[in-house]
Amino acid sequence: MNENRIFIFEFVSGGGFTQVDIPPSLFCEGYGMLRSIIADFKAVDFEIFTLLDYRIKSLSYYLNADLIKEINARDNFIKKYKESIKECEYCFIIAPEFSRILYELTKIAIDNDKKVLSIGLKGIKMSESKIKTYDFFKDRKVYTPQTHLIPFKNESLDLDFIIREFRKIKHPIIIKPEDGVGAESIYYFENEAQIYNFFNVSISKIEPTRNFILQEYIEGEDLSVSLIGCSESTIQNVNKPIVLSINSQDITIKNSHSGSEYYGGYTPVEEYDEKLKILSKALEKLDLSEFSGYFGIDFIKKHDNTLHFIEINPRLTTSYIGIRNVIDKNPVELILNSNSNYFNPIEINYQNYSIFSRLELQYGGNDPFYGIDNNMISKLMKKVPELITPPIYFDNSNQNSKNGNISCFFATKEKTMEKSRNRVTEIINCFEKYGLNAINKSNLE
Repeated sequence: MNENRIFIFEFVSGGGFTQVDIPPSLFCEGYGMLRSIIADFKAVDFEIFTLLDYRIKSLSYYLNADLIKEINARDNFIKKYKESIKECEYCFIIAPEFSRILYELTKIAIDNDKKVLSIGLKGIKMSESKIKTYDFFKDRKVYTPQTHLIPFKNESLDLDFIIREFRKIKHPIIIKPEDGVGAESIYYFENEAQIYNFFNVSISKIEPTRNFILQEYIEGEDLSVSLIGCSESTIQNVNKPIVLSINSQDITIKNSHSGSEYYGGYTPVEEYDEKLKILSKALEKLDLSEFSGYFGIDFIKKHDNTLHFIEINPRLTTSYIGIRNVIDKNPVELILNSNSNYFNPIEINYQNYSIFSRLELQYGGNDPFYGIDNNMISKLMKKVPELITPPIYFDNSNQNSKNGNISCFFATKEKTMEKSRNRVTEIINCFEKYGLNAINKSNLE
């Protein structure tokens, strides 16, 4: 076995959804992270092994991997995963926290004595529950929104409990899965009428097998910080993670019926030095020693400059796609350094600005549309080198083909934020020449 062989696994594009439709939004982010991290490990001379869902096998062309195994609908996904783990010395796992997926996949790797370069079990366990994370923030005296686990009553969420807590909070609230990721299934309520209406009309959207939380809605700037923490094995007395970057997040909190959307963001954030100063003081209150390697924390900056911590993401986050374009280091080198016995904090310099975003497209041409073929993908990838996830057509609904879901993900790399914004406009215009109109154009303007 090659000692420098690493198994890099991303759940959505790597077979985790072979039995169901692939969620376009999760796929775009997942494949984008997979392609980015593979490129960065390849740059430091690793031999790369990965898995890929059979429905997107054509996209293997854009992965700089040495060995790619296809996962078919008939395959036992976990069996294939276990077989792949055994063939490599190292592994890096990108998976969601819900249903303990990330924890169980990481445990398999550890049980097989593999060197896990993503977050270990202690860090995952601490942050896979939003209630545990809330208690963690609260115990360390940092600002965090009031959060409550919603009990069940008659096999549904307890409406009386929700109304009672809403009245106590006296602010808008959100309801979301206790183990959710990103902006998945987040519902926003400003008044009691909206809550009652949701329960009368849309309660079927709440999965009966999952726990949900009620959380105070904090108005402010949606941000995240990407960090590199040191492993427990380091002999250096280092207990503070390195701040890779502070990122702005493009999150649309919609009404109580349609849920919410996360599209991406940009990095580094505006007024970076000022925000870093405030953030660093808050991070000093947190014991993040359980987190080695790359992880992220979502928080909100209010107008009074207070930071309200929301959750910890114990894995590679979508922001990585942009961060690798702006710092003067290969982030993988920092991840490897954090897992060595000689963890040396390194100064990071920002050379560029990156807008990273999912782009939702709709065909607006007059000719019949049958999807995105490899020829069109090849042309677009050449014209738009910023594309990380090529445009792919997901015919997952009963809509007609003209309204089908076409999604992609890009990340700019420009010397100024203004140039990055101009480049986004050029990218959107390029797609329009192919009859593909950006549905979420307003989010990028």
